[in-house]
Amino acid sequence: MKRTTLSLFAGTAALAAVTAFAAVATPAASGAAAPRTAARLPVERTSLLCPAPSDSDIADTTYTSFTPLTKGAAHHGTARLQAADGEAAGSGKGKGGKQKAGRPVLTPKAPGTPVTGDTSGAAPALVGTADGGFAPGWTLQETTEIAAGTGRGLQGVNCTGADTEFWFPGAGTAPGRTDYVHLTNPDDSAAVVDIELFGKEGAIKSPLGENLTVKPHTSKAFLLSTLTDERQTDLTLHVGVRSGRVGAAVRALDDKAGGDWLAPAADPAGSLVLPGIPKDATDVRLIAFTPGDDDADLKIRLASPDGLITPAGNETLHVKSGMTGAVDLGDVTRGEAGSLVLTPTGRPVPVVAALQVVRGKGDKKETAFIPATAAVGTRATSADNRAKGTTLALTAPTATATVKVTASAGSEGGTPVSKTYTVKSGTTQDIAAPVPAGLRGAYALTVEPTSGGPVYAARTLAVTGTDVAAFTVQTLPNDRGTVAVPRAEEDLAVLQK
Repeated sequence: MKRTTLSLFAGTAALAAVTAFAAVATPAASGAAAPRTAARLPVERTSLLCPAPSDSDIADTTYTSFTPLTKGAAHHGTARLQAADGEAAGSGKGKGGKQKAGRPVLTPKAPGTPVTGDTSGAAPALVGTADGGFAPGWTLQETTEIAAGTGRGLQGVNCTGADTEFWFPGAGTAPGRTDYVHLTNPDDSAAVVDIELFGKEGAIKSPLGENLTVKPHTSKAFLLSTLTDERQTDLTLHVGVRSGRVGAAVRALDDKAGGDWLAPAADPAGSLVLPGIPKDATDVRLIAFTPGDDDADLKIRLASPDGLITPAGNETLHVKSGMTGAVDLGDVTRGEAGSLVLTPTGRPVPVVAALQVVRGKGDKKETAFIPATAAVGTRATSADNRAKGTTLALTAPTATATVKVTASAGSEGGTPVSKTYTVKSGTTQDIAAPVPAGLRGAYALTVEPTSGGPVYAARTLAVTGTDVAAFTVQTLPNDRGTVAVPRAEEDLAVLQK
């Protein structure tokens, strides 16, 4: 090739690079006018990971998939579920879910209509991918009912994306507890992970939790009691990924009080909201941890239907640096809807927190967990709701808010319906969530704040007509259906500088 040709290519490449820089350069760098506000556009691809639901032979698991209608989304697309080891478990072409060869088969329908798939006994972890019109806000719920034995009751978890760090306040290794942390690697390369435990006196030695390898396209469950000899009721579990990405969730089971999935808590922050404590909770326990070098002093308040109140005798919680603190709040809701609001008494110190919630008494008790969560933001989605046993809690901790709630069509029939609610500042409302007209099957709920302050939400699903007070609670953070895309234009003026 001639030198002049090489020079031409080099010059063209340099011009392209400068032009590309100009397209994203700041006003200060280019001298151009300030860019317009970033547009929010529907995401084009979403990946979700569902942990292996149970190893019990008498477990029945339902998967519910739902993509809410999103303005501007593509009119085409697919959604696919497969076992973490690569074996197909479903693909998106418009049919309903069914059971086949002991594995869940779930084929999402068009956006706006949920679809369910069932399996019995042990089942694998699942990896889900949606693109095009199926991607914006795609939500998967895994709900397992176990009739007897350790963990009997209802266990539910929202399938989530892969990440590199997770906090789980509320784990335990006490006698009678059987807690597993499930790690799922969706990628083509191995992930290297550290599992750390922090108790009431600080970090717990657990060399067996260091430098763990999760092979590509596999899922592994680690029993916490095998990682340490310490037996403690209240632990904070930290999953840190050295390389790669994983999905993480803790299945926390109790010999006498059922159990549930413990989802990751929101990132450490100075103020936290833990929404949706069932009004008939018989015992509520707060577990908190501060990962930094400073102690945290937290004001504890309950957002009730009438406003923010301070639980008598539990006005504050002191959390020492690197140590897990806990306080038993008893039946703090006293028969009314409630959410816990934690704020600093002085200088803010980042904290993670979760609630362990018990319904029922004696041998009929059942346990669930409510981690601190992010606000709903633009929209949040709950995929698995039933005609009976569904409660939606909305909390507006700082300012009055107006919220639109939409019930989708049912998985087997029904007509969508929407209602608008006003949640006063500092309160929690258990709303009578709308139900699709002519409902058949399960349905989805979408929560969209339309005005006012931030809103936090949680959905409780309870099994009716059983001896055990079986229930599960899922918080509803933003469903990440849209993403901010900066507006940019080419500015060749930078070539003159």
